Amino acid sequence: MKDLSKVIQRPLITERGSTLRIEKNQYFFEVTPAANKHEIKQAVELYFGVKVQSVRTMNMRGKIKRMGRFSGKRADWKKAIVTLAEGEIIDVFDNV
Repeated sequence: MKDLSKVIQRPLITERGSTLRIEKNQYFFEVTPAANKHEIKQAVELYFGVKVQSVRTMNMRGKIKRMGRFSGKRADWKKAIVTLAEGEIIDVFDNV
């Protein structure tokens, strides 16, 4: 994956994410499943202008959902937990 503009799909805002943002300066993102840790680090540093200390990734399996007698499956997706260097913040999350 060469195009860094397509690596980060959206920020994830959850209770756990808010707690980790305050305590450990970690931010959650939904990323493209084909992206690796190096590309995620480069994309966050490029678009948010911060220094990334580490990146952890996990593949999330899509849930099986039912609508009456019909069942389907949500798409699988990838989550990244980005730890920033001390003193760095991302302003997108502070407005929520």
